[in-house]
Amino acid sequence: MNLSHLLNARRAAGKPVRVSLIGAGKFGSMFLSQVPHTPGLEVPVIVDLDPERAREACRTVGWDAERIAATSFVTDGAKAIAGNVEVVVEATGNPAVGIRHARAAIAAGKHIVMVNVEADVLAGPLLADEARKAGVVYSLAYGDQPALTSEMVDWARATGFHVVAAGKGTKYLPAYHDVTPKDVWGHYGLTAGEAQSAGMNPQMFNSFLDGTKSAIEMAAIANACGLDVPTGGLLFPPCGVDDLPHIMRPKDKGGALEKSGVVEVVSSLERDGRPVFRDLRWGVYVVLEAPNDYAADCFRQYGLKTDASGRYAAMYKPYHLIGLELNISILSAALRGEPTGQPHGFRGDAVAVAKRDLRAGEMLDGEGGYTVWGKLMPAAASLAAGALPIGLAHKVKLKNNIAHGAVVRWSDVEIDANDETVRTRRAMEEKFRGAQL
Repeated sequence: MNLSHLLNARRAAGKPVRVSLIGAGKFGSMFLSQVPHTPGLEVPVIVDLDPERAREACRTVGWDAERIAATSFVTDGAKAIAGNVEVVVEATGNPAVGIRHARAAIAAGKHIVMVNVEADVLAGPLLADEARKAGVVYSLAYGDQPALTSEMVDWARATGFHVVAAGKGTKYLPAYHDVTPKDVWGHYGLTAGEAQSAGMNPQMFNSFLDGTKSAIEMAAIANACGLDVPTGGLLFPPCGVDDLPHIMRPKDKGGALEKSGVVEVVSSLERDGRPVFRDLRWGVYVVLEAPNDYAADCFRQYGLKTDASGRYAAMYKPYHLIGLELNISILSAALRGEPTGQPHGFRGDAVAVAKRDLRAGEMLDGEGGYTVWGKLMPAAASLAAGALPIGLAHKVKLKNNIAHGAVVRWSDVEIDANDETVRTRRAMEEKFRGAQL
């Protein structure tokens, strides 16, 4: 709660916090919109495959001509990382590229804020360990739901509460797992033309809908917070904020969870498609358990919503503002040397599952595509099954037929064992196999 004061001190000393942004998409643009209003924070270089698109993004979010002229727009992430910056923000969404940029930043002695949660789930435990050994910060991105949830879990534990469940809300129905980019916009209430004019990527938005993004984000939370993953994958129970203490508790206590201490996503839709009352579609939550009768009495005295026993209660944040809140991670890393969440173990994995019957010879097209969606699995179960991480299900050819709904395995695809991303993932598996927080 002191970041603005610390930043003002740096500004007064003539030592602004300098940041390199890699990826000027929606998340990056939202961050850039706040930069002119944050004295002491500078972004001297922006990396994007299309520098003119990045310049236009800056104009769109309100940068003046002088600020744009003083900024370097480049395509080479390595050169930007090597420049005079303290913090690198990786916001490409590409797992392989994200891993490469993270390692380059760590090698250059720069803090890395990983908006790229796809890369974090693929190899984050290893990258964070490398960063700690190098004396720099590897951090999840504040404003995105994994970091916000991790903050709430940390708050609950630091105040002496047991965390029963933690996660986020989303719009979910079981049929969404099979949705493809061709059909996605109808579920958002948009036409293809409206989405295109708004610059919305159908495959990316489909990854939000088909369950992939939820799996990736819950794996990130499990790995950062030492929470367990549901054995059979996410349940997505319909649940509003008032019902969190009732539904998000163990089955033997009357709830929906297999046990206490897990990640889970709640749906804003009932299974028949009706909206959930007071849903948490845009927010995050933590369900906690009172450690004693006195604390339970305090819950009641201060109006906290609880289950019938009075022992289970929930805290939640109804919204997340993604890139508009990213400064918290950047300043926490640069001014405090602390992450806003980072993986410490390998508890959860997001694996590829067939959206339809797939045939040998077909190419997989990754998150939000036409062929596979990402399912959350306990890391131990994923390793035992030889499941293919969703982050590696990009442009790889199937060797075997895969039935609709079946998990794709490493042995089902043609994988280049010498590929740097594959080698990094394998190294992470070996280092953190069975690791617990």
